Amino acid sequence: MYQPLISSSVKDAEHAQRLYWQDIDLLNLTLEVRKDQPRFIFYEGPPTANGMPGLHHVVSRNLKDSICRYWSLKGYLVPRKGGWDTHGLPVEIEVEKKLGFTHKQQIEDYGIEAFNKLCRESVFEYESAWRELSERMAYLLDMDDPYITLEDKYIESGWWILKQFHDQGYMYKGYKILPYCSRCGTGLASHEVAQGYKDVKIGRASCR
Repeated sequence: MYQPLISSSVKDAEHAQRLYWQDIDLLNLTLEVRKDQPRFIFYEGPPTANGMPGLHHVVSRNLKDSICRYWSLKGYLVPRKGGWDTHGLPVEIEVEKKLGFTHKQQIEDYGIEAFNKLCRESVFEYESAWRELSERMAYLLDMDDPYITLEDKYIESGWWILKQFHDQGYMYKGYKILPYCSRCGTGLASHEVAQGYKDVKIGRASCR
C-alpha cells in the first residue's frame, strides 16, 4: 500500500542523516537564516555529565527541542546553549564510591584539594555519551561552547543575580523543613532522597 521511503535499514538511514546534518552544520544554519529576527533564548537546564544518559533524558530533551523548534518556525532566532551541572552531592558521592570511602572524614584524610580535582574530572566522564545521544535524536544544541557551573564566571553571575534580588528587597530570612543527611551534614534535594532514605539516631536525638 505504501511506497518505502528508504532502501537501506533504519539504522543506516539514521547514520547517513546525521552525517548530512553535521556536513551542513544544521544548528548554525538555523541561526544564520534568522540572524536579524527577534530572539528566543534557550539555556538548557544542564545535566550532570558524570552519569550516563537514560531514556528519561530522551523524553525531556524531545520536549525541550520541540519548544525551540516551535519558536524557530515562528520566525525567531533561537540560540540553544548547552550546559553541564558540575556541582552537588551526586558528584561527590560518585567519587567517594570510586575511592571506596564510607564516611566524610576520609575525604579530609585523602586531601580536599586532591578530592576536588577528582570531582572536576568526574563531571565530564560521560560527555561523549551525551553528545552521541543528542546527535542521534537530532537534538539541536550548542555543546561546543557550553556554560559550566564550576567556572568562576558562572558562579559570579549567580552571586550577581542574588545581589540584585537583595538590593531590591526580594530576599528575606526564612525557615524550611528539609530532608537531612546526617552522614553528609547537609540538606537533601528530592532526587537525592530518592537514592535512599532511612531514619537514624545521633545520640539521643532522632534524625532523618
